[in-house]
Amino acid sequence: MLGKPQYVALSEFRFRLAQFLHFSEAAARAEGITPAQYLLLLHVQGFPGRAWATVGELAGRLQASHQGTAALVQRCERNGLVVKRRGRSDARCVEIRLTPRARSLVRRIARCHAQALAQMDVVFRAASSAGDSVTRPPRRNARNLD
Repeated sequence: MLGKPQYVALSEFRFRLAQFLHFSEAAARAEGITPAQYLLLLHVQGFPGRAWATVGELAGRLQASHQGTAALVQRCERNGLVVKRRGRSDARCVEIRLTPRARSLVRRIARCHAQALAQMDVVFRAASSAGDSVTRPPRRNARNLD
């Protein structure tokens, strides 16, 4: 069961998370792009192992529909933030790549985010330790079940 200190820690975490999200949205708008555009650019820049991503992969990262993500990619393309390129090894694959302008935007906005996240380190630790004192029911051994 959770006690008061755990609820306090979880409440503080949710409060700080909401603050961070508002900060993130404002940082994107201050650079002249929407929060959704920033997230798409961030996910392309941060995609593991390569400098591009597909619409399907970005939809997964954004937790959005394929159609909605494709529309967001089109808006970013019209605004000169991404380019689409046929895959070199598989022509059926469309690679979404950042333009130099987009890489610069992501770098500036992410720098602000890194500073804000560093300030939240104490909150993350408190929230993750909130679950440490939760009493969990003992595991039942399958052989002991009747």
